Amino acid sequence: MKLLVIEDEKELSDSICIYLASEDFLCEPVYDYYAAMQKIHLNEYVCIILDITLPNGNGLDVLKELKAMGKAEGVIIISARNSLDDKIAGLQTGADDYLSKPFHLAELGARVTSIIRRRSFEGKNKITIDQLVLDIFQKTLKLDDLEIPLTRKEYELLLYFVSNKNKVVTKEAMVEHLWGSNIEMADNYDFIYAHIKNLRKKLVQAGCPDYIKVAYGMGYKFVIA
Repeated sequence: MKLLVIEDEKELSDSICIYLASEDFLCEPVYDYYAAMQKIHLNEYVCIILDITLPNGNGLDVLKELKAMGKAEGVIIISARNSLDDKIAGLQTGADDYLSKPFHLAELGARVTSIIRRRSFEGKNKITIDQLVLDIFQKTLKLDDLEIPLTRKEYELLLYFVSNKNKVVTKEAMVEHLWGSNIEMADNYDFIYAHIKNLRKKLVQAGCPDYIKVAYGMGYKFVIA
């Protein structure tokens, strides 16, 4: 799942990205207001980590632009400012959470996960689909208490499908979500087709219905009755 980290302190930004990458998130860092504005207009993210004080502008203006565009990303403000007025301004503008610097990276990671769970999965830690149980914390998939082994990308792909259940998702959207905008694309999408094929095979072999349907000319749809 892809995150945008808007933080002008490069050392802190690197630490955030390294830690969250260890938690299986894909992070795109930017370091100033203009780069942040460009990213939010071009891409979509599951969550945005946003510093208030940025070169060339204010993080709250980035947040206001997100809301004006009607975008659904979760937002966590991080700031060295620790006044009540700043916290209230950020939350009233539409942020989901606020962390004052310095903070523990583990706490930031937990808050990111909480926002994603709340926004995409109705606050649930475990998602049940028929007899399947997808555990967001443990990053596991079980059928009748038997674990179905998935690779990291297969798990991320399944989570993306489930968060967009009964909706068509394009191969371009899947690539952007799972690999980011900096991936060097080949002339075809054989690698994403391979991941989808393997995921479908594992689900069917475990005794599941074939949830992943082809939407010809458009993409794929994870169909749940």
